[in-house]
Amino acid sequence: MPQIHELSSTLADQIAAGEVIERPASVVKELVENAIDAGSHEIDIIVEEAGLKQIQVIDDGSGIANDEVTLAFKRHATSKITDRKDLFRVHSLGFRGEALPSIASVADVVMVTSTGGEGTEIHISGGQTKTQKPAEARRGTDITVTDLFFNVPARLKYLKSLNTELAKIVDIVNRLAFGHPDISFSLANNGREMMRTAGRGDLLQVIGNVYGLNKANKMLAIKGKDADFKVSGYVSLPELTRANRAYMSVLLNGRYIKNYALTKAIIAGYGSKLMVGRYPLAVVNIEMDPLLVDVNVHPTKQEVRISKEPQLSEVISEAIRRQLANQNLIPDALSNLQGSDEPQLDTQKLAGDLEAISRANANLVTRQSQPEAPKNPLWSAGLTVSAAPETQLPVPEDRTASAAPQPPEFDADDGTVDPIMITDKAQLQSDTLADFDQKYQNTSAGPFTLETTSGSERTTDDEAPSAQPANETDLFSERKERFPELTYIGQYHGTYLLAQSPDGLYIMDQHAAQERVNYEYYRKAIGEVADDQQRLLVPIVLDYATSDMLKIMDQVDMLASVGLHLEQFGPNSIIVRQHPTWFKAGQESDTIKEMIDWVLRDGHLTVAQFREKTAIMMSCKRAIKANHHLDDQQANALMVHLKSAENPFNCPHGRPVLIHFTDTDMERMFKRIQDSHTSQRADEA
Repeated sequence: MPQIHELSSTLADQIAAGEVIERPASVVKELVENAIDAGSHEIDIIVEEAGLKQIQVIDDGSGIANDEVTLAFKRHATSKITDRKDLFRVHSLGFRGEALPSIASVADVVMVTSTGGEGTEIHISGGQTKTQKPAEARRGTDITVTDLFFNVPARLKYLKSLNTELAKIVDIVNRLAFGHPDISFSLANNGREMMRTAGRGDLLQVIGNVYGLNKANKMLAIKGKDADFKVSGYVSLPELTRANRAYMSVLLNGRYIKNYALTKAIIAGYGSKLMVGRYPLAVVNIEMDPLLVDVNVHPTKQEVRISKEPQLSEVISEAIRRQLANQNLIPDALSNLQGSDEPQLDTQKLAGDLEAISRANANLVTRQSQPEAPKNPLWSAGLTVSAAPETQLPVPEDRTASAAPQPPEFDADDGTVDPIMITDKAQLQSDTLADFDQKYQNTSAGPFTLETTSGSERTTDDEAPSAQPANETDLFSERKERFPELTYIGQYHGTYLLAQSPDGLYIMDQHAAQERVNYEYYRKAIGEVADDQQRLLVPIVLDYATSDMLKIMDQVDMLASVGLHLEQFGPNSIIVRQHPTWFKAGQESDTIKEMIDWVLRDGHLTVAQFREKTAIMMSCKRAIKANHHLDDQQANALMVHLKSAENPFNCPHGRPVLIHFTDTDMERMFKRIQDSHTSQRADEA
C-alpha cells in the first residue's frame, strides 16, 4: 500500500483550482469579486478569444502593499477574515484566499499593483514565481491571465465553443453589475466592447444597459421588509416574460446566488398572472444580517444556506403582489398592433378553420385513381354534412365552390353522373368518384385539374398513376383497420367530441386530436426546408442582451435548418427578412421568439430535436382549444383527418386523443349485466 505523504503546494493548488476554476468565466468572477472587495469604483474586463487566450482585469481599488504581493498568492491567505467569528459575518464577496493561487497554478499570471506609491509587478506561471520587481503604477490592480489550463490540457476538452464561453463571461459580469450599480463595469472581447454601465447607483439604468431600454421600461420597482430582511429591486410586467428562469437574478448582500426557493417565491408573487411555462425578468436584492446566512457551503459561493427562508420567501412574494395589484396590467394595444414590443401570443384564437388546415395538411395532393377506392368516412357513416349559416367555415380565396359538398346522385335513366364538386381530400376516395373515373377514364379531364401548393405542377386524370404502390395500399388498409369507423354524435362542453361505432362509444379530446393532425403536417413541412419562404414587407427586428446574442449567433445554422434565417443587425439586434410559409399569419414575431428561446434554454439540441420541438410547438399553438364549439362539418372533418394520421391515438405530448367505452362497459355501469346469485355464492364458498 502506498505511504501517506503531504502533497506539494503546486499540486494542492491545482486540486483547489478544479473546484474553483472551471472555465474562463470562473477566472473573471474571482478577479472581479476581488476588485469589488478592494473598493473599486471602475472595473474594466478585457478578454481575448473568450478568455482562453487572455483575461485582463483593471481596477482602481485599494491595491496590494508591496510586502504582501507574494503572500497574496499563497493558499488561504486573505485580508477579509481574521478569526472564527468573522466566518459567520462575512460582508465581502471573497474570503477563502483560494482564488489567486488557484488561478496562478493553471495559467500564466502577471499582476501589477499599487496602493498609491511605488507598485510591484509579479509574474507567476504554473504556480511558480518567475519574476518580482518594482513597477510604476497608478493606484489599483492590473492582473493579466494568459494560457489558461496550459498545464492541465484535459480541462480544455470540457470547454464549449468560444461564443458559449464568452456568453458565460458576459452573464457573470451582468450579475455582478446588478449587485453593484454604484460601480462602473466595462467588458470587451477582441477589442469590441460588449457592455458598459455608468456606475451611478441606478439599478434600473443597469437593467437597461443589459436587457435594453424597451425591457427596462416594463420593469416595476418593488420594496418590502420585515424585522430581518429588506427586499428591493425590479420585476417585469406579466406581459414581458421568458421561456426559462435564466433572467431572474437574486442578489444577497450584493452576491449573486442560486436559490430555488427564492426563485419560486418570485413566481408565486405573480399568482395566476403568468402564462404556464413563462417566467418574468427580475432583479431582486436582499439585505440581511450576515449571521442569518452561511456562504461557506460551496466553493463558488453561489449556493448558500439562509435562516428563516420561508419568511424571506413570503416577503418577496408579498412585495411583488402588492406592486402588481396597483398596476394596470392591460397590455398596450397600440404597441401590440405595431409590433414594437412583445405582444402575447393569442392562443385562444383558431389557427384557421379546420377545412383550410386539412387542405394544407394534404398539401393539395394530386388525384390518384385507386384500385379499390376506400369509402368516404363521412358518407359511409350515413351523415349528411351541411354547415349552419351562423357557423359556416370561411372559404379560402382560391375556392370556387361556396356550399358544402353533398353526396352525388346517379341518374338511372341516362347512366350519366351529375357534376362533382371536390372541396376536401377525403372526397377523392369516395365510391362516387371511383365510378366517375371508371366511366370517364378515357375522356380528357378538361377544366378539372388540381394544382400543387407551389402551383408549378399540374396533374390530370390522364397523367395520374393507375395504381398506388403496394406498400402504400397496405399501409392505408392497416390504418383503416386499427382505427374505428366513427359516427359523430355531438360535442360535450365545447371540449370533447362524442362518436359511436359498432363496438361502443368513443370520447375524443378535440384539442389533442387536432394537435396530432397538425403535428404530422408540421413535422413534414419543417423537415422539407426548401425555398418556401415568405418575404416580409417590413422586416422583424428583435433585441437581446449581449450574452443572449452570442448564444443565438452560435446557433444560426441550427435555426437555418428549419428555415429561420437570422442576420445580425447591430451589436444587440437581429433582423429577420423572411420566414417559412408554415408560420401562422400575424404571429410570425412570437413564433420566432419562441424558437429562439429554445436555443437560449437548450443550446445543445440536435437538428432533429429542434425540428421535433418546433413541430410540437406549432401543432399546439394552432390547435383548437377547450370551450370552442364546432359545428357538425368541422367535427366530422377533424375525425376524417385524424383517421389518416400515422398515430391517431396520442397527441405529441403523449396524452390520449380518444377513449373507448364498449357496449359491455356501458351495460355494466347501468347494471344491465350483473353476476348471478349462484356465482356469488360459489365465490363466497
